[in-house]
Amino acid sequence: MSTVPKAAVQAADLYQAWQDLRRQQPRLRAREAAAALGVSEAELTASRLGVDAVRLRPDWAALLPALGELGQVMALTRNAHCVHERKGPYREVSVTAAGQMGLVVSADIDLRLFLGGWASVFAVAEDTSKGVQRSVQVFDRQGVAVHKVYLTECSEVAAWAPLLQRFAAAEQSAELELQALPAAPARKSDAQIDRQALRDGWAALQDTHHFFALLKKHEVARTQALRLAGSQWAEPLATSELTRLMEQAGEREVPIMVFVGNRHCIQIHSGPVRNLRWLDSWFNVLDAEFNLHLQTAGVVELWRVRKPSVDGVITSLEAFDADGELVVQLFGARKPGMAERDDWRELVEALPVLG
Repeated sequence: MSTVPKAAVQAADLYQAWQDLRRQQPRLRAREAAAALGVSEAELTASRLGVDAVRLRPDWAALLPALGELGQVMALTRNAHCVHERKGPYREVSVTAAGQMGLVVSADIDLRLFLGGWASVFAVAEDTSKGVQRSVQVFDRQGVAVHKVYLTECSEVAAWAPLLQRFAAAEQSAELELQALPAAPARKSDAQIDRQALRDGWAALQDTHHFFALLKKHEVARTQALRLAGSQWAEPLATSELTRLMEQAGEREVPIMVFVGNRHCIQIHSGPVRNLRWLDSWFNVLDAEFNLHLQTAGVVELWRVRKPSVDGVITSLEAFDADGELVVQLFGARKPGMAERDDWRELVEALPVLG
């Protein structure tokens, strides 16, 4: 006598509870619904198997380049307080031989992928009032959404079914084997940090990408390093200056780079920002190819940060939440080997230091 797997029964119950919730709150997004139901978003997505979702094989080296077959898509990466959406073709994809890192470096979609933390992936085709919304959704071992790719009205819809057929997992199981988030390492107090050694290491930087290694070497948290670096390298600003700078960049048509990430993915937009809109405490960029949705209430610290490099000093704005996690980072638009834009530096250096 065959029995239905326990995971399938639980998934069916979860899916029904979700549908009941949707009837009460039809505008509720999956992330919010998962929180309301006390589950991860990955578990909520897995409950859709056999309805409008297919579990795919997490073969990142093959799957990610295959997304290019879909033509123009919308790539979405978010953290707790900021959503970054960029349209374009998913191309120029590379994955390291060890499979731990990946890059997408096209002019449109620009990603840094930390694949060692990627765990499960689903293809979803949801019926909506605007038609079928197709997406590929990736989750980490905690069931948190890492990265999503949505088809648009300009996508190659004919490539969707062959992609699913090629990458569908042999077992369409809702079992996820989620893991608890590892405990954060104990941080040194300010008094335990060798400030001069930190500042000397900072001054010796030749590439902004080496900053993380500097933090690791000195066992210092990012916001802690900013506090200890000295005003030559980092200065605190009022959090309101973040959106004010973006508005000024839009008005003056200064192209910027907008970095938004989570533990396993960073997504970057390079170019102008023009259509800027407030909705309550949300600050939004609503351009044709780039959308940003920033919950400004989540930003509790803002810093002007300067890092030396072989191309000269590179200046950024870095916004953090109450847990010291990076919410969004802004730079002047530039390519490696190029000096920082004068118009960007003029804008960011004019912002007043927090009194």
